[in-house]
Amino acid sequence: MAAPRRDTRGIVDAPGLFTRVQFRRRTPAAVLRPYVEHYWLIDWDLSEPYATHVVPHPCVNIVFQRYADRPGFGEVAGVGRALFAQRLAGRGRVCGVQFRPGGFRPFTPARPATDWTDRRLPLATVFGCAGADDPAAAVLDPDDEDARVAALDAALTPLLRADPPVLAQAALAMRLADRIRTDRTIRRVADFARSEGMSLRALQRLFAGYVGVSPKWVVLRYRVQEALERAASDAEIDWAALAAELGYSDQAHLVREVTATVGVPPTAYPR
Repeated sequence: MAAPRRDTRGIVDAPGLFTRVQFRRRTPAAVLRPYVEHYWLIDWDLSEPYATHVVPHPCVNIVFQRYADRPGFGEVAGVGRALFAQRLAGRGRVCGVQFRPGGFRPFTPARPATDWTDRRLPLATVFGCAGADDPAAAVLDPDDEDARVAALDAALTPLLRADPPVLAQAALAMRLADRIRTDRTIRRVADFARSEGMSLRALQRLFAGYVGVSPKWVVLRYRVQEALERAASDAEIDWAALAAELGYSDQAHLVREVTATVGVPPTAYPR
């Protein structure tokens, strides 16, 4: 069984967050692993409020959450194209499901992934669960971490209901998105489409329907996330060299991308 990834890519000021919360990643049940990257569990008990920021991945999340001032609830969070911020205060708990890019469509086969992009919707709105069918309490109530993971498995497994054609297209979208994430030589989407034996338009339609954003956006987002992770870990980073390594035309282009994403230039990001 593959362990969940350990990088902090996308989390702004990960050391600051991890000193304030308990953060864990857990592996889902075997039937869900082709579609779910991991579960992520957070608990906190803070004497002072803290604002956490995340540069979202190109994926959908289901998030069960309980904050000090409101009862627990679940929602579907589509791919977010803007920096995400959340204020944490008092005591709280979040149990999240991070789907693989393209992996959420088999759970909502009749709806294209663009229906969720930049939206956060109640679980009942997306899946029709309500009352006794609402899994929020079952997921959030147990203090035992294994029990929370089991409740997530139990909530998700019945929702996997796509037919083989949707599953096949989802598998293709997930494979292509993962190739973009891991292959730094991918810089031009048209070249990428040709290398996969697809037309550019077919690739764009696949990503719209199954990922929720364009392949170009995915390429740029993974580049920015890698640049931010490198900036946080290396104070002496050579930005011109990194820009060339990530496929930017020059250092200024990288600086503009990072600044537009997090609001500060990359040289200021570690601070």
